[in-house]
Amino acid sequence: MSIETKTKYVTKIENVKQLSSSEKQALNPVAERFAFRCNDYYLSLINWNDPNDPLRKAVIPSAAEMEEWGRLDPSDEKQYTIMPGMEHKYNSTVLLLISSVCDSICRYCFRKRLFVNPRQEYLRDIDSAVQYIKEHTEITNVLLTGGDPLALSTSRLKMIINAVGHIEHVKIIRIGSRIPAFNPYRITEDTDLLQMIENFNGDNRKRLYIMTQFIHPRELTTPAVKAIKLLQRSGAIMANQLPLLRGVNDNPDVLADLLAALSFVGNAPYYIFQCRPALGNKMFTVPIEEGYEIIERAKANVSGLAKRCRFVMSHSTGKIEIVGKTENLVFFKYHRAAEDTDSGRFMVFKSNPGACWFDDYDEVVRDYPVHLPYRTYGPD
Repeated sequence: MSIETKTKYVTKIENVKQLSSSEKQALNPVAERFAFRCNDYYLSLINWNDPNDPLRKAVIPSAAEMEEWGRLDPSDEKQYTIMPGMEHKYNSTVLLLISSVCDSICRYCFRKRLFVNPRQEYLRDIDSAVQYIKEHTEITNVLLTGGDPLALSTSRLKMIINAVGHIEHVKIIRIGSRIPAFNPYRITEDTDLLQMIENFNGDNRKRLYIMTQFIHPRELTTPAVKAIKLLQRSGAIMANQLPLLRGVNDNPDVLADLLAALSFVGNAPYYIFQCRPALGNKMFTVPIEEGYEIIERAKANVSGLAKRCRFVMSHSTGKIEIVGKTENLVFFKYHRAAEDTDSGRFMVFKSNPGACWFDDYDEVVRDYPVHLPYRTYGPD
């Protein structure tokens, strides 16, 4: 059976048959402002009898999105943009936005701007991007994102991966994708995709990583787990990163179940992100210090293999890890900084229970710069 016959897409809120007429009418303005897209597979996972169902919150528009809060580019990605769709923020890593399409669109998306002005945001000049990477031998990692790279045809994706993978100093290609959660049939029914991954991983000096985004344990369905296993069998290294989201996974028990389930299928928990202050995202945002406590309570209930993830913010200045708190203090560290000399820098701030982003802290207690020699194979 073809992928097309497995999955049917819904791009207009009035075509979501599970919603009432009054709900559709109320949500139309939201869907007009922030793009809506979903498919029958993911819609079937929602408990429509529960208005607060976490999977419903993830994909069905809400009037709360209209609250004016945040901005379209909350991490200042434009500051690091070399050309439309190509960012070089960290010395060893380049990010390519190769797709302007997602299989379904998350309501908490931090790149809503991609769906507002897609031609200005995603990469169309692959040749120039490849040439830039060739000229910058410090680049060892290339992250393919968007949109969702797996929303592209396999032939298009193969062309991009082959072009980047043949650059000698590129050792890792990462594909950031929500499709294993949104549409696992894209993987289980496409032998060409799996063969492409296997062929790339045949070079023992290079590796392809699939960075999934499972946000709730109910997304780990039988088809989704099958997709993970097939990707692993093809040689892909699997890791999961997710945002902490109000009403979706901010319950310590739910989060613990997710972390444990990911470890059971060999999809290592990697990052838990503070929800970025993107336009329309206030309803999903958990204050940082509350989020730290939720995550630590979840980690207390899982094995070491399931608690390896780091709680971080993708701030404009770098990935800032939230490493601890006391009653009056909060401790941060630059896990990776845009300025190499800041990597490892440790910072202590006075507690601000309402803070949702690094910029909300202004009372510095101590600041410990770390002057370490930078190596191009360091963490990012």
